[in-house]
Formats: sequence, C-alpha cells, structure tokens
Amino acid sequence: MPQYLLSIYQGDGDPPGPEILDPIMERLAALNQEMKAAGAWVFSGGLHPASTATVLRVDSGDVLMTDGPYTEGKEHLGGFTVVRAPDLDAALVWGRKLAEAIGLLPIEVRPLADEADSCDPASA
Repeated sequence: MPQYLLSIYQGDGDPPGPEILDPIMERLAALNQEMKAAGAWVFSGGLHPASTATVLRVDSGDVLMTDGPYTEGKEHLGGFTVVRAPDLDAALVWGRKLAEAIGLLPIEVRPLADEADSCDPASA
C-alpha cells in the first residue's frame, strides 16, 4: 500500500505555551491512536528547531558543513507522520484530521516514492 508523508510546518520562534500546546498534544495523541487502530500509522516524529540543523554540501569534491537550516525562512519542518493509504484522497483525509488536531500549522501531504520509483533515474 502506498505511503504518504504528512509534513507539519511551524513558524520560527518559541513554541506556544502549555495552555495552547497541551490540548494540541492530547488531540495529536488521540489521532495517532486512531491512525494505529486503522492500520494507517507507520511512523511519526517531531524535530528540534531548525537552528539545530547542520547542512552538508559537496563543493569541488569537498564536503562543506554549515550550521542552521538549509533555507532561511519564517517556517520550517517541525515534525511529520508517515501513513499508509490506498490513494491520495485517503491520505488527504488523514492530513485534514492532522491539520484539525493541530490547528495552528499547515500540513503538506506528499506520496513517498516506492523502491522501484527511487531506483529509476527517469522518475527523478
């Protein structure tokens, strides 16, 4: 069954206080349980702030390292969930539920390339 990445974007800066974040985390835990019960949940995780990132880039045969996010912006990837869904419409239902559970942040839904796709240069 195809898998889809539900990317959670968040604004830079301090996270919301517990009065806002605690109810969101409760709704998120309930949604994760719903996904698990439905057999859709594969994996999820939150990320530390973008400022903790290290970027590796090949330049003239050397690998250069820089601190901070790959791109500068006002939003960055803050977490994600991977779900199994028969098609994009079913994945969008989970994405919609995730957006409703979190309420503050945009959710991007993208299909993961399967092994055959990722090995085929024509699919890149």
